[in-house]
Amino acid sequence: MARTYLYNNHIKLGAKMVDFAGWEMPVQYTSILEEHNNVRKNAGLFDVSHMGEIFVTGADALNFLQNLVPQNVEKLIDKKALYCQFTNENGGIVDDLLIYKLKENDYLLIVNASRLETDHNWLLKNKKAYNVNIENKSDIYSMVALQGPKASQILSEIGIPINEQPKTFYITEAKLLNEDVYISRTGYTGEDGFEIIIRNEKISELWETILEKGKPYNIMPIGLGARDTLRLEAAMSLYGNELNENTSPVEANLSWTIDKDKTQNYIGKDIIMSQLKNGTDKRLIAFKMLDRGIARHEYGIFYNNEEIGKVTSGCIAPFIGQNIGLGYIKTDKNLKVNDTIQIKIRDKMYNAMITTKDFITKHNKGN
Repeated sequence: MARTYLYNNHIKLGAKMVDFAGWEMPVQYTSILEEHNNVRKNAGLFDVSHMGEIFVTGADALNFLQNLVPQNVEKLIDKKALYCQFTNENGGIVDDLLIYKLKENDYLLIVNASRLETDHNWLLKNKKAYNVNIENKSDIYSMVALQGPKASQILSEIGIPINEQPKTFYITEAKLLNEDVYISRTGYTGEDGFEIIIRNEKISELWETILEKGKPYNIMPIGLGARDTLRLEAAMSLYGNELNENTSPVEANLSWTIDKDKTQNYIGKDIIMSQLKNGTDKRLIAFKMLDRGIARHEYGIFYNNEEIGKVTSGCIAPFIGQNIGLGYIKTDKNLKVNDTIQIKIRDKMYNAMITTKDFITKHNKGN
């Protein structure tokens, strides 16, 4: 099992470690509830070094990326980020990722840890005659995420003044600890926040510095447990749960990310454009439990005693104090917001209500 360069820091903090996508990662330091709410109220620091950093450069870099995603990469200006999906020939999602345009013909891709090897191979497979260089530098860099309403203040305390911090969904190159770093402003919690990418050798010092400078702001280290409840409370999809190679961006309620007027061809375009026009057989919904029960991955979703779908994610949402979930249902039932469905939990039916995906008010305006 792989370990990030922050493994010893986690152990020193008393973290409970678990296997995640082949990485030994902290699931919690204190409690998921305490860590979750601290990110909503103050700030939290996450080790996200397991995620991948792939650089795509060269004269054909733009056209190459345009062929891989339904989004229009051409619209990116320097330092801007774009949320994308690699799609396959059937319109399914190979991975969801962020593409940053560093400068002309120079892009940084941040991909999921569980899909890093698959994504790298996907890029190599589709390189063909494109004049591009594909460099997986995930072994060189580590990354932390600083999230929460006090994240900007803490970042200023460690050397990046507020007026030099990137805007939401932008990236900047800066100096921290006498080291060149990338600082982006996206996030996976629904809160404002930053990601800092730095060489492995400096990540431990950066981690300790942020925690020390963040003490007056009540910062806490945050594990994977709260990371999952935070993203679910913000109704953000997780690869392997809501997203997979048999599910398209249209089915996954990501039509808002697709450029409907993109003229360039891309893998899976015909199917995706047909789904936008004609609809799909399944769709992703959000729901809140009406009865006391917690929906979990793969639990059945029922309507009129018929199974119409499966739960993909579910949890107790600590900040709003409700049991929530996401799942796919058949579209031919024409169910809508406020309709009642049932979740089958241990052979018993529990009522739930379809909601909008806004479980909380998001403070990361880029999503």
